[in-house]
Amino acid sequence: MTTRVIIVRHGQSSYNIEKIIQGRCDESVLTEKGSADAKKVGETLSTLSVDAVYCSPLQRAKRTAEIIQSYLPGSPDLRAVDKLMEIDLPLWEKLKKTEVKEKFPDEYRCWKERPHEFFMAIPTSEGIRKHFTVLALYEQAQQFWQEFLPQHQGGTILIVAHNGINRCLISSAIGVPPSSYHSIQQSNCCINVLNFTGGWEEPVQLESLNQTSHLGNSLPTPRENRGLRLLLVRHGETEWNRASRFQGGIDVPLNDNGRGQAQQAAEFLKDIPIDFAVSSPMLRPKETAEIILTSHPDIPLELQDALKEISHGLWEGKLEAEIKQLYPDLLHQWQVAPETVQMPEGENLEQVWERAIDCWNAIVNSAEVSSTELKIGLVVAHDAINKVILCHILGLSPKSIWCIKQGNGAVSVIDYPQGLEQAPILQAMNITTHLSGGVLDKTAAGAL
Repeated sequence: MTTRVIIVRHGQSSYNIEKIIQGRCDESVLTEKGSADAKKVGETLSTLSVDAVYCSPLQRAKRTAEIIQSYLPGSPDLRAVDKLMEIDLPLWEKLKKTEVKEKFPDEYRCWKERPHEFFMAIPTSEGIRKHFTVLALYEQAQQFWQEFLPQHQGGTILIVAHNGINRCLISSAIGVPPSSYHSIQQSNCCINVLNFTGGWEEPVQLESLNQTSHLGNSLPTPRENRGLRLLLVRHGETEWNRASRFQGGIDVPLNDNGRGQAQQAAEFLKDIPIDFAVSSPMLRPKETAEIILTSHPDIPLELQDALKEISHGLWEGKLEAEIKQLYPDLLHQWQVAPETVQMPEGENLEQVWERAIDCWNAIVNSAEVSSTELKIGLVVAHDAINKVILCHILGLSPKSIWCIKQGNGAVSVIDYPQGLEQAPILQAMNITTHLSGGVLDKTAAGAL
């Protein structure tokens, strides 16, 4: 019984424009653009049945939620809860980011590079108290899930909150550690989708992250207009995807729908200035990449064997029902603990992880990242390969691959502002709006 959770960040605020740190200060209000974008979110979600809306009590989030709620069928109840308040940064609130960098250089460096170790020294009547801001927010997010998730089993809820708490809600749900706090981007009025398969401690899937195309921005704006941006795309649909037949190393081509998905991805990315392109050499990603590059005819396509799909060995060519008959225990193990499975006459996830991440890092290193310009590369691969790469970006391990959704023809965006010298930022994940026209992934749920 899946519970869907849609998470939205508040619209642009007056402090956002001035680049002032807001925290729990409640002086910042929505701008005209912030209100307009909230209406766009409302229009985008207006066809969905939502059981309840939860929001932060801070006015920039509460007003965003009120605007969105007015578009939802049946006007579901709106409830402001303190556990959705923004990160508490009392010593930095109302300061511009440039001021914080100047006045607290060491603390700011820790905040950016080691957020799980960052604390503020708060004077109290009993002396100095160390306030670990990110750790406290992470715990606050967990408490929200534990308290409110059981009230909506099998339903759909909407959360409207802030940059920091949204990151911690997503991270705590799928197991991203607090050390990776800055690896997740949240744009104003973005949309994220989480699918809980049961209660708090049961598996959770991140269906999509930081969707912004409903705002007129196909891809989120980078935090810094420099470094490297990689567009990670999964190949279009094949007949075996549609039938849920395990493909692995078998070279199955795209079907007509898959070619259509590749063409839709090409249209979606046609105005993005792609500088280089890399693909798995297998037919399905290669053809997807070639179709996308029809809008970029001067860009050659480099093929990398290390990006080939996981080898399922003796499972390849079989339907899940057939595998269940032949390998019932191993299939169950693959579904609940994939990192422990050695495919019969095939690969294990550790092998796939090693070759995929080595290849990914080589792509980043060879891109000759600029400190003054943004370079953009296209990488087209497979379900398991993409999931492994995204787990790596988020600080997760191979056991977490089922936490990540990758639809056929979906686009994810990863930024490296300073190459491998700085931690990457997952700007957006599993964008499929160019395929379905809505915020939910409606692509085939077929096997790898």
